[in-house]
Amino acid sequence: MKKLRFNRRDFLRYCGLLSSGLLVPRTVRGAVPPAPLRMNWTPEPGSSTMRFEDITAKTAIDFTTNSCMTPNKNQPETMVGGVAMIDYDNDGYLDLFFVNGADLPSLTKNSPKYYNRLFHNNRDGTFSDVTEKAGLFGDGYDMGIAVGDYDNDGWPDIFVASVTKNHLYKNNHDGTFSDVTDHAGVGMPMYKNEKMWSAAAAWVDYDNDGKLDLFVSNYCRWHVNGDPVCMGGGRERSYCHPKFYEPLPCSLYHNNGDGTFTDVSEETGIAKVLGKGMGVGLNDYDGDGFIDIFVANDNMPNSLFHNLKGKKFEEVALDVGVAYAETGKAVSGMGAEFRDLDNDGLPDIWHTATELETFPLFHNIGNGMFVDVTGKSGLAQYTLEMSGWGNGVGDFDNDGLKDLLVGRGNVLDNISDFSERTFAEPLSIFRNIGNMKFEEVLTGNGSATQVRLPYRGVVIGDLFNSGRLDIVTTALNNKARILRNATSNSNNWIKFELVGAKSNRSAIGAQLKLTTDDGSNQYDVISTSAGYQASRDPRAHFGLGPFTSAKQLEIKWPGGIRQVVKDLPANKIHKIEEA
Repeated sequence: MKKLRFNRRDFLRYCGLLSSGLLVPRTVRGAVPPAPLRMNWTPEPGSSTMRFEDITAKTAIDFTTNSCMTPNKNQPETMVGGVAMIDYDNDGYLDLFFVNGADLPSLTKNSPKYYNRLFHNNRDGTFSDVTEKAGLFGDGYDMGIAVGDYDNDGWPDIFVASVTKNHLYKNNHDGTFSDVTDHAGVGMPMYKNEKMWSAAAAWVDYDNDGKLDLFVSNYCRWHVNGDPVCMGGGRERSYCHPKFYEPLPCSLYHNNGDGTFTDVSEETGIAKVLGKGMGVGLNDYDGDGFIDIFVANDNMPNSLFHNLKGKKFEEVALDVGVAYAETGKAVSGMGAEFRDLDNDGLPDIWHTATELETFPLFHNIGNGMFVDVTGKSGLAQYTLEMSGWGNGVGDFDNDGLKDLLVGRGNVLDNISDFSERTFAEPLSIFRNIGNMKFEEVLTGNGSATQVRLPYRGVVIGDLFNSGRLDIVTTALNNKARILRNATSNSNNWIKFELVGAKSNRSAIGAQLKLTTDDGSNQYDVISTSAGYQASRDPRAHFGLGPFTSAKQLEIKWPGGIRQVVKDLPANKIHKIEEA
């Protein structure tokens, strides 16, 4: 257990958590931490310990995130991590796209070590670097990725959020992309006559008109080599706390249907709210048929933008119970996920934070309200000493319950020498054991998930169409890692690729309800926005446990159509087009 650095504020916060009964402190080195209660739920037969194999070398993927660490401690140096799963050539296999930083102070990609990279899935377990042909090197200091078919031509396009100019790349259907940023009008979101630092983005059809709109979370006002001088514990210069930077509004662009977008941030109410936006999660939390938007803010109250029938948004995070952690404090919101974790048909919210803050879990209890269950779920005791960035939700063992993944890494507050490894942490997986409770998956020191790095981005998806969800990670100034899911059990699975007709072609926003032969239900939403600066497998994946088929799938398309498909065989990818 690593040594913690307490100041008076941290000590009081820690005591408050303990006195509230919300946290159980970890035991001393060598002792066994108390197991979370299982209530009345018993795992289905066939479940087993999750196992992942590091296959990075076998895939031939060689990518290093380079943030250009400098003595001036520029804030973006700690935050690069974008990664996406995208089937850019429509061959049925997921390819990988990584974004990268740039030289400081020039903020340009003046060397190949700063290039963004696209790797093609060769369908034999290897990948090829096709960046040059694709035209996706980039030119500035980039952060996050959003993948979606904005022009409804059947081919996924790429938006890159950046400290410098944002970029929209149109898929040309031949393995190349065209930079259409200027024509589209999405490159320069402005605030006080300055381009905003964009951290992440999400494609969303907020007005259900069948065209994908673009939401961008912006972080803070920043100028190169202009950071405040903040001193670490050893009286050396360190990276400053976010409180020293001005917040920014988020941006919303409406798709005009002709390849251009209109900035509607002001008229929709999005621009009225200031924050330090990081991860973005999408779902319809109140079931009114319009997608709502959650933003994890860094050391400011979170934002939940309630969609008012596609016309305007109202910010309701405080009213519905997702603005603050259990302690009543704003925490260091990083990655965000907005999915139903207990199969009750109501999407929940989970986001990461830094050590001594825990990773808040908000349970949707209906009637437009959430309850913070971080302590009751078991997550508080596990995550108290963790610093988390990227996160993801997926059923890793195919038992019908969605598990949690987090890419951990210290925020480098007091690191003067980057060679020090104290900021490095392992990946963590929390297995869903039912009744909104989770237990940490404990693996040996030789496990692929236990490799300690300053992780930033993580993304989940089935890279090899095997029916098991794999993991791709990025780490600050370290190599990307590809972890193949090698979990061994007899559980079955089913996957759906949705194609919109009246709705947007990507089917983003579609609500899925899967019913198994015993009458139980599972729920999911189609959304590529995931965790921190990442874009996930666009297909919906369900674990079926012992069942060899699904009784039916009910789809509520964003355009309003309800479609039911029955008697679906397991262990297969089903392509379903909107009726």
